[in-house]
Amino acid sequence: MQRPSPTSPLLSQPGAVPAEGRDEGVAAHYGDPFREQRALAGGSGLVDLSHRGVVTVTGDDRLTWLHLLLTQHVSELPPGRAADALILSANGHIEHALYLVDDGTTVWAHVEPGTREALIAYLESMRFFYRVEVADRTDEYAVVHLPAGSIAEVPDGAVVRETPHGRELFLPRADLEAYAASHGPLAGILAYEALRVEAHRPRLGFETDHRTIPHEIGLIGQAVHLQKGCYRGQETVARVHNLGKPPRRLVFLHLDGSEVHLPPHGAPVRLAADGPEGRQLGFVTTAVRHHELGPIALALVKRNVPVDAPLVVGTDTAAAQETVVEP
Repeated sequence: MQRPSPTSPLLSQPGAVPAEGRDEGVAAHYGDPFREQRALAGGSGLVDLSHRGVVTVTGDDRLTWLHLLLTQHVSELPPGRAADALILSANGHIEHALYLVDDGTTVWAHVEPGTREALIAYLESMRFFYRVEVADRTDEYAVVHLPAGSIAEVPDGAVVRETPHGRELFLPRADLEAYAASHGPLAGILAYEALRVEAHRPRLGFETDHRTIPHEIGLIGQAVHLQKGCYRGQETVARVHNLGKPPRRLVFLHLDGSEVHLPPHGAPVRLAADGPEGRQLGFVTTAVRHHELGPIALALVKRNVPVDAPLVVGTDTAAAQETVVEP
């Protein structure tokens, strides 16, 4: 059984409402999700991501070894440069997503809640004669997100991932409460997720299922390097990229704002012209309320769904689509 991540001490902050489901262990919000969204969008605030797993790889062969296993080109990754990478099945389906950075002696990666033990087991099975050590550091380190534009100070010695969407800090878990107190305001996972959906950024376990390949959710180039050596699943990646099209594609949906409830993960997507009894052509992956756009969502639909076709989610929620992955 997967050992849960430690519960965040920031859940004791005033107004904190615990998140549920995959994000259990951190706050969904601290009393005002829209205010928290606006703060993040404006470049201020801090998001507690301490429920995510933290895995490190040390040793002289760490980068050349990971290069053989990951979809990303990391054999010459410079210290301090962030990289996104996947581990695929033999059939090219996404099994793990790693968000990593090398500090010169150690590769640090944060991963989805509930995935770190399976990831570590796979990495340990592939060590062979390589000079590497894999460690679960989740009990010692917590991940914190600072939005793009934030002027919050980074503690001396902290490992940082600089991304277009902000900075991700690996902080000693014992320092999390003190750092948050001096670098707020706090924003919950609902605000973070709303901006993620707005930016069309897929998330493992939300925009993926057991048969998702990277092409379907726009990860070619971002997390999959097409000019690198062999890795598990590479044949599928190359074949679909060079000879075909993926069976599904990620879309962004503007949902009817009159609905009280957001559609859940897995809610069916159909052509509006076919009505609620029409053939299901996809499903909602993440639905959120955005402080400016209203209710929005990401969804996976069949590749041949017309890009300009009005859609319906569930039984009667109208949805207008924007292309994320070209058909």
